Amino acid sequence: MIDWLIVGLGNPGKEYARTRHNMGEEVVALLSQRLGEKLKAGRDRALVAEARMDGQKVVLAFPITYMNLSGESVRALVRRHKVEDPARIIIVHDELDLPPGTVRVKAGGGLAGNNGLRSITQHLHTQDYLRVRIGIGKPPSKERGADHVLSRMSLSERQLLDESIVRAADAVEAIVTEGVDAAMQRYNTKA
Repeated sequence: MIDWLIVGLGNPGKEYARTRHNMGEEVVALLSQRLGEKLKAGRDRALVAEARMDGQKVVLAFPITYMNLSGESVRALVRRHKVEDPARIIIVHDELDLPPGTVRVKAGGGLAGNNGLRSITQHLHTQDYLRVRIGIGKPPSKERGADHVLSRMSLSERQLLDESIVRAADAVEAIVTEGVDAAMQRYNTKA
C-alpha cells in the first residue's frame, strides 16, 4: 500500500521534451531527483519511482502512453498500488486557462479541455483526484492550440515555466506534508 500516487502528464519522446505540454513530466522528474530516486520503466506503461516523502510512501509516475491515453496508465497504477481514495492521487498538468507561470492546486473539478484529464476521468470513473495545475497561457487562436502546447518557447517564457516547475513540485510536497487545504491556501492566493 502507498500513501500517494503522484502523476505528471506529458508526452514521451525527445521531440516533446521541454514543451508546454510536458510540465507535469518535468515536475515528477524534479520530485524524483529531490527524493534521490530515478524514474524507471514500469509494468504500467509509465516511468515510475517509489520513494518516501515526509515518512509517507509515494509513487511518482510519468505515463508513456501519450497525453490523450494517460488514463490507461493511471488506472493500472491505481490497481497495482491499491489506491482506493481518489484524493490520494495528485495529477500534475499544464493548464491553458492560467497565465504562464501560475501554479494552482485543485481538488476535483472539471477537465478544462485537457485530454489527459479526460482520459484519467474516463478510466477512474471519477474527477475527485487532486490536481496541481501549471499555467501555460492560451494560444493566439483556438486552431493553434496543439501547436501552442507542443512547441518550444522563448527563453524568457522557458525561464518563467522553469520557476513554475519548482513551485509546482513544492505544491505537491505541501499537499503530501500539510494537506490539500493548506496547499490550496498557499498556492491559490499568490499572484
